[in-house]
Formats: sequence, C-alpha cells, structure tokens
Amino acid sequence: MTEEIKKPQETTKVETAEKVERPARRNNDNKKNNNNRRPRKTFEKPKTDLEDKVICINRVTKVVKGGRQFRFAATVVVGNRKGKVGIGLGKAKEMPDAVKKATQAATKNLINVELIDNRTISHEIIVKEGAVRVMLKPATEGTGVKAGGPVRDVLELAGVKDVLSKSLGSSTKVNMARATLNALKLQKSPAHVAELRGKTVEEILG
Repeated sequence: MTEEIKKPQETTKVETAEKVERPARRNNDNKKNNNNRRPRKTFEKPKTDLEDKVICINRVTKVVKGGRQFRFAATVVVGNRKGKVGIGLGKAKEMPDAVKKATQAATKNLINVELIDNRTISHEIIVKEGAVRVMLKPATEGTGVKAGGPVRDVLELAGVKDVLSKSLGSSTKVNMARATLNALKLQKSPAHVAELRGKTVEEILG
C-alpha cells in the first residue's frame, strides 16, 4: 500500500515542474520574436502647394499674482497663388508654436477668389475693418500689384497679378489683412452677376 501511495506523489511533482518550465520557454520565444520584428514604416504627409507668410507677431503680457506671463500672438496668410487664400491667428507661449497654430487655422479657413483672366479682380471695392479702409481697383495687364504691407501679401498669395490699392485710416496690420481678404471674398464675376439678374454676360458687360 505504501508503494501505491508514493507513485502518484512523484507524478504530481513532475507535472508541476513541467508547468513551471513552460512559461519560461514561451518568454524566451517572445523575446526572439520581438527582436526579429520589422521596423514600422513611417508615412510622410502629402505635400501641398500652399505658401505661407507671417504678417505680424505680437507679444502679449498677462499680469498675475506671481508676476507677468508672456505669450505670442501670430497672424499668418496662406495661399496657393491660384485663387485660394486664408488668414489665421494663433497664440502660444513660444513663437514657433504660435506661427504653427496660425498656419493650421489659415489652412482651415481658405476662400476661393474669382479672378478675371487669372490676373486681376472684377470690380472696384472699398471694405472697412475696424478703423481701416482698403480700396482695391482692377488694373490693365502689366500693371503689377500696386500695394504694400499686409495688403500686398494677401493679394500675391491669392494670385492677383494686376491691381491698384489704397489703404486709408489706421495702419493695424491684422485689420488691413482682414479687410483685403473680405474685399476679395466680396468680388463677383460677370458670370455670377448675370446669373443673379437672369441675363447674359454680354448684356452685363454692355
């Protein structure tokens, strides 16, 4: 009877030893597999034809109990020189981060500009933004962009090649850029006006 009792005890010891050894082998196999894994492929972002220009960067100071906190506010203009343009504003503690945020905001707010012969605007317009007034006037071929400052940056990135402009009132760069963008946004081509009036383009042009 004693021999029959000892045998099952020996078999249980062997089984427990095998159970302890198996996970150790699996861990070694996992390490080998991890070493043989292929590196992950990095996908590059698609390149866009958008260009950006920084209009202005302002440093903003906030006075708190512990002292002063400095931040940067950047205004950026983005366009493809083919009729698409947008303006964005970004704020951050560091200047590069503010410019990056402004560029991302500008790409989300792109507008389509209706150009005549892909070079000039369709009609004269005056737009007011704050204390700034900006006048845009179409020009003949070869005139060029007669503008300066933020107005010139917005017009060039929009794809305007021949235009006359005049800035009146205040010289705030952000408001000048916004006024120029609104002026381009309000442009209506002869085809669009003819469709609204129920006439042909020839009747509109006379």
